[in-house]
Amino acid sequence: MRKLFPILLALGVCAILSGCSVKYSASGASIDQEAKTVNVRFFENRAPINNPTLGQRLTQKLRDKIQGQTKLVQVAETEPRADYEFRATITGYTYSNAAVTNVDKSSRSRLTVTVNVIFLKRVGDKKGFTQSFSRSADFDATALASSVENGLLDREIIPNITDDIFNRAFANW
Repeated sequence: MRKLFPILLALGVCAILSGCSVKYSASGASIDQEAKTVNVRFFENRAPINNPTLGQRLTQKLRDKIQGQTKLVQVAETEPRADYEFRATITGYTYSNAAVTNVDKSSRSRLTVTVNVIFLKRVGDKKGFTQSFSRSADFDATALASSVENGLLDREIIPNITDDIFNRAFANW
């Protein structure tokens, strides 16, 4: 009986574990097996103040990230039924004071970009989402906003927003 117990225990553990499955990928992305296509629609820029190239830059960065980290194929924007679809609108593009000195003078300024994203899933559990993503970057208040704007967007804001969107869609973060 004592020798039979470890064998029965091992068989029981194997039976329990055989019913479970976990999907892993190198990028951490969890994509339904039946999903083959994705449509990242152009990010519309509806912010009252905006950078005219921001919509294109955000769209392309998200497309590149999906293409580089998944096996999904980007389809044309006119394709009506991609397995996954992203629709986004840039709703905020603001400058504000980030830090004030003791003489009520700004020492740091902040650029904040807000994007509202609708993610549609037409396969698997079909649980998409609608969510706003916002990222900021600070810069010296004595610098002209126009001179630091593109650097802040390219180095911090655009990569962070696209990471947030990708992770929310494919990693459930």
